[in-house]
Amino acid sequence: MKIRTLHYFSGLLIVVFTALHLFNHLFSIVGADTHIQMMELLRTVYRNSFVEFVLLLAVGVQIFSGLALVSRNKRSTNIWEKMHIYSGLYLAFFLAIHTSAVLTGRFLLELDTNVYFGASGLNSFPYVLFFIPYYGLAISSFFVHIACIHYKRMNNQLAGLTVERQSILIIITGVIITVIIFYGLTDGFRGLEIPTEYQFQNLNC
Repeated sequence: MKIRTLHYFSGLLIVVFTALHLFNHLFSIVGADTHIQMMELLRTVYRNSFVEFVLLLAVGVQIFSGLALVSRNKRSTNIWEKMHIYSGLYLAFFLAIHTSAVLTGRFLLELDTNVYFGASGLNSFPYVLFFIPYYGLAISSFFVHIACIHYKRMNNQLAGLTVERQSILIIITGVIITVIIFYGLTDGFRGLEIPTEYQFQNLNC
C-alpha cells in the first residue's frame, strides 16, 4: 500500500478514537464520577486486546507515515498546507509521548489511567506550566489538522471563501472544546481533587 493510503486509514481510526476520547473529557465539567462512568462505558468498545492492538498499530503507522510524507513534501507558501504540516508534526510528537505515558501508567505504575491520571499534571505547580501547552496544543492541533484536510479536499468543490470559513469554524470549535476540557480538569477552576496516588509529585516511574 502507498504511504499516503496507510496514513489516511490509520488516521481515520485515530480520529474515531480521539473523538470518543474528547467526548469523554467533556464530561469532566459535570464531575469526575460522571467522567469515569462514561469512560467505563466507552472502554467496553476500545479496551479489549484486539481493538487496543489495532489502535496502537494505527498510532505507529500514523507517526511514521506522517513523518515520511513530510520529508517528501515540497516547500509551500500556502498557509493551510503549512498548518497541515506543523499540526501533524506536533500530533506525531504528542501521540508518541502520550501513548508511552499511558502504557507506563497502566503497566509500570499499575494505575487506572482515568481522569485523575490525565488531570494530575494540570493541577500541580510547576508541572502545569508544561502540561497546559502540551495538552492545549494537542487538542488544537487535532482540529487544525482536520480543518486543513477539509480545506484541501473541499476546495475544488466549494467556493474558496466558503470552505475557508468552514475550516476556520472547525479550528474555533477545537479551541472552545480545549477551554471546556481545561475547565473540567483544572483544580483552580472547580476544585477537582486529585487522589494521593495520582498526584504528580508521587508518581514514581
